[in-house]
Amino acid sequence: MASGYGEILRTRHAARLLVGTLVGRLPNAVAPIAIVLYVRAAGGSYSLAGALAAVYGVTNAVGQPLLGRLVDLYGQPRVQLPGAVVSALAMAVFACGDPEAAVLPWVSVALAGLTTPPLEGGLRALWPSVLREEKSVHTAYAMDAVAQEVMFTVGPLLVTGSVALWSERAALLLANGLGVLGALSVVISEPSRRWRSQEREAHWLGALRSPGLLALLGAYLCVGAAIGSINVAGVSYADGHGGETAYGWLLAGLGLGGLVGGTVYGARQWTGTPERRLTVLVALLAVCYVPLLLRPGAVAMTGLAAVAGLFLAPSLACAFVVVDRHAPRGTVTEAFSWLVTTFMVGSSLGTAVAGPVVERGGTAWGFALPGLAGACALLVLLLAAPALRPPDAAVAGGLTAGPGGVSTPAEGAENDRNGAAEFGFRSGHRA
Repeated sequence: MASGYGEILRTRHAARLLVGTLVGRLPNAVAPIAIVLYVRAAGGSYSLAGALAAVYGVTNAVGQPLLGRLVDLYGQPRVQLPGAVVSALAMAVFACGDPEAAVLPWVSVALAGLTTPPLEGGLRALWPSVLREEKSVHTAYAMDAVAQEVMFTVGPLLVTGSVALWSERAALLLANGLGVLGALSVVISEPSRRWRSQEREAHWLGALRSPGLLALLGAYLCVGAAIGSINVAGVSYADGHGGETAYGWLLAGLGLGGLVGGTVYGARQWTGTPERRLTVLVALLAVCYVPLLLRPGAVAMTGLAAVAGLFLAPSLACAFVVVDRHAPRGTVTEAFSWLVTTFMVGSSLGTAVAGPVVERGGTAWGFALPGLAGACALLVLLLAAPALRPPDAAVAGGLTAGPGGVSTPAEGAENDRNGAAEFGFRSGHRA
């Protein structure tokens, strides 16, 4: 297991790109909690803090696919670094101003979210040209999913540590400063500078004109809703089982499950098509949410939470491969960014729905939502099976036959496998 991941990390540029992307995405991971802490420290209400954090989240969800399309059109350095700098400056304006002012905090937070660079999608677009072998790219996707679990665990700890040592303002400035450094590390690397998207056909829908991608996004809207509802149901559960400590352990259990599942999944090569494997993984994900309804003591509940998180990272890693195979030519970064946005929106919807459900029906109904959302995700994949039929033109997507018949990407190519004809669009236009 360790040798497979070690081989990837020893590949030239791989470790730098992974670490740089994780550091660059730090503002994403910590912005909601950092904004809330800063507003509260400045005397603002919880309602104001929550609203500002929500504005950041919404504008971030909007900005990711838009900037992803710009990356596909103009390359990574010309979009990622300016986006990171503008986002950090906007957050600095927010951190140095009055959060209760009428206009400035809302505009600055919105701008910070909107211009956050799509580093996550950008990294997944770079893996094929860095690792060269398709099997290694699939392992890297799993490692990427596991690394996300680490980032969303370490990020909040960094914020609380910065608050303890300095202040809430310092936590905001530090996280966004590190984000700029991470983005800089990525875009000055050789793979990022050399990477170019394939020529695209002009269409305002961009990546969303792929039926397979739309089906995948529909499924992961539901998966995101499952995660969002667990966060709320977990708070309700913790109220009767030890308060914040129980809630912390529950979230830790989810993260541990994701780490274990993603690590094991990425350590082996899988047979069969990714589309069919994704359906199985989502089914297992939905089933593993059901035991949360038992609501045992805190220790046992932590174990159930670990089981519930076991298939999240593997399903995400497999979803990355499916995006890879179904994104229209020239839209790969945008397509990955749409997956990020859809997951975030689904999580927000799950949180919004779980609140009134828990208030009216109690904790049990709150924990019923993740299983229901997981079942909906599975239903979407089953109903959309024709749209998710595996594309069969691998070579047209920029692959060449490597040693032993293993497909490898052409130099500097994106991970576009479908090579599908796109009738009705004018050639030569990249809008």
